[in-house]
Amino acid sequence: MKKQGCEVEAIGINYKICTGTTEQTFKIFRKPPQLNNEEHGEAPEPAEEARTNDHRSFCSRVRHILWDVNCVAKPSEVLAVVGPSGAGKSSLLEILAGKVCPTKGSILVNKKPVDKAQIRKNSGYVTQKDILFPLLTVEETLMFSAKLRLNLPKQQLCSRVKSLIQELGLGHVSRTRVGDEKVRGISGGEKRRVSIAIEVVHDPKVLILDEPTSGLDSTSAMQIIGMLKVMSESRGRTIIFSIHQPGFRIVKMFNSILLLANGSVLHHGTVDLLGANLRLMGLELPLHVNVVEFAIESIDTIQQQQKCEEDQQQVPQRLRGTAPRKKGNDRGESRSGRFTLQQLFQQSKVTDVGMINEEMDFTCEFANSRLRETIILTHRFAKIILRTKELFACRTVQMLISGLVLGSVFCHLKEGLEGAQERVGLFAFILTFLLSCTTEALPIFLQEREILMRETSSGSYRVSSYAIANALVFLPFLLILAILFTMPLYWLVGLNKNFATFLNFLLIIWLILYTANSVVVCFSALVPNFIVGNAVISGVIGSFFLFSGYFISKYEIPKYWIFMHYVSLYKYPFEGFLINEFSNSKKCLEYMFGACLVKGEDVLKEKGYGGENSRWKNLGMILCFILIYRIEVLYVGCEEANSTNKLKVLEDPDPEPYPNFKRKKRFNVRSVGCRKAFDIRNFIFYSREASSGISISQFKFSSESVASSHISSSSNSGTKQKLHTNHDKGGTRSQPSSGPSLPFFVDAEQSPDTAASQERHLESKRSCPILLSSTYSY
Repeated sequence: MKKQGCEVEAIGINYKICTGTTEQTFKIFRKPPQLNNEEHGEAPEPAEEARTNDHRSFCSRVRHILWDVNCVAKPSEVLAVVGPSGAGKSSLLEILAGKVCPTKGSILVNKKPVDKAQIRKNSGYVTQKDILFPLLTVEETLMFSAKLRLNLPKQQLCSRVKSLIQELGLGHVSRTRVGDEKVRGISGGEKRRVSIAIEVVHDPKVLILDEPTSGLDSTSAMQIIGMLKVMSESRGRTIIFSIHQPGFRIVKMFNSILLLANGSVLHHGTVDLLGANLRLMGLELPLHVNVVEFAIESIDTIQQQQKCEEDQQQVPQRLRGTAPRKKGNDRGESRSGRFTLQQLFQQSKVTDVGMINEEMDFTCEFANSRLRETIILTHRFAKIILRTKELFACRTVQMLISGLVLGSVFCHLKEGLEGAQERVGLFAFILTFLLSCTTEALPIFLQEREILMRETSSGSYRVSSYAIANALVFLPFLLILAILFTMPLYWLVGLNKNFATFLNFLLIIWLILYTANSVVVCFSALVPNFIVGNAVISGVIGSFFLFSGYFISKYEIPKYWIFMHYVSLYKYPFEGFLINEFSNSKKCLEYMFGACLVKGEDVLKEKGYGGENSRWKNLGMILCFILIYRIEVLYVGCEEANSTNKLKVLEDPDPEPYPNFKRKKRFNVRSVGCRKAFDIRNFIFYSREASSGISISQFKFSSESVASSHISSSSNSGTKQKLHTNHDKGGTRSQPSSGPSLPFFVDAEQSPDTAASQERHLESKRSCPILLSSTYSY
């Protein structure tokens, strides 16, 4: 039985970001900037005044990405979102996938409002960039994804993965590593299919893709879109994706398209309807150019020909309109004689109720328990570590050679006071070497962070499971490194020959390596890139070493810097080395006249350290530091994965946030007879006293005549079209039930004075029928 998908509908989507922000280095200290209402003529609330002032330095410019976007995607259909660069396609897809929250608007699934967690659970989102583990094979990648997102027996998981591999045409590369720019692997088109397979392994009802054909050749692009088309028809899945410059054969696979420009909807309907609308504008489709590509090119032409408006007669700066709309019409109830221009340009939405599931599985629980997630992730991490030559083989050889070299340099140190000083220097060098040689793993952790964000945002597993698995997987690996480093060093140098002290020395080395690993993992979650991370880690490690007690004793550190001594990562392992070597050693370091003058305990007192009673305290403090850094990783991961808004998202402060703001570009008007495109500017104004929208009298509308509807003057009947504005606070927020709404209306009633003033302006254009092709609203 064919599985049915879901109808996804976006209503009144507005989305703003702050482009003039001063970004901070560490993510944990970043706060989303808020819109400063006072700058736009509104006084902030008293309770929010302090918060607004705090964010004023972070947000200086606001950019409106999406403007009242309305669209619908139906089951078993393919909806293509097209438009030029910067039109808002990716932002719309992220909102539909529940990755970010819109400034205003709502998403309906099967006519029901859902939150972003429910959207993500029943949908798959494929990003434009293929974020994959390069050292895993295709089959391993899909198997781990299936284990994390499905709670099924192993046999069923294997069967599902194998069938998915065959369905997507990846059988010939199933045992090939994914690869990257350093590791030879599969091709770009095959990587894209692997990314799609990861998101459909749990069989979602809706699949959303951002530029699935980006960077692919025409053959690979055709294969990807063909595969998505078959997927929508065979499984009834709802497919939504954005695409740039599709070819003829690809365009034929679209059930409907959504044409965006500057964040507004220019067309939402079939490809044939788009061609009909273009012909009504007087644009003839050239040979060997498909209609979608021609429509996108026409948008650029409009923008390039904006200078034509300078030759046109200036439009009156203020146009008086009819009575404002009632606020009770916010839900989009239609009134007799009034239709939106968006209805004239968009296909009538007819919902096939039989194709929609009555109920959806909105279970928000994870597929597996925390323990099972930890086991699966630990297994995956272990495979990656063993296959990472730079991290495993090089570190293994490095630790073994370093232990041998240090052991040969400090071979058989003397037992006297001079030998004690050399041992102290050896311990200081060991700490410096071990804590500073782990930054080469920073790029690997930064790569894992991108995958962590993708998988946790899609609900594959909990962030806590990742943090626990990441903490456990390195324990045996670092223990091997500690043994390879300690074995030659300890016995060549001739340190305390007690086997218990040897085990304690090995334990300290192991904890030092684990502390360094925790520091790198922590800062990889905080810093934006490798350069900043390397600089920050080097600075932190250097400052900790300065206050460790080796260069200057605890008693000589200024009081205002003494806190650095107690938070230093060097203090406790350095003290542990000294205690392990000199405490209860029963060795005399210096004799005079047969009497012992200096003992091992005296060295500890000189450095300001305790005796045997501090041994376990130091180990406990090292463990506390490890725990703190690991908890920080968990906290930052949760902040990233559970963030409701994308960084820089602004909340809409008021239904009419810009009452005195005049937007230059309100809509484009195409001249059909004159074959010119010009832009009406200074046409719509926001005012506290009066507001306006567009209405056209004596215009008849029916759903059957959408493709042929346009604004023209009739010389035979002598009927003159009249244009006036009618826009109020509530007008910009309506969504008619029959189609997405915009703040411009076709009305049978208008003011005679207004009509007369507009008629005089349009008198010279009577032979040039016009059609509104783009709208912008707040």
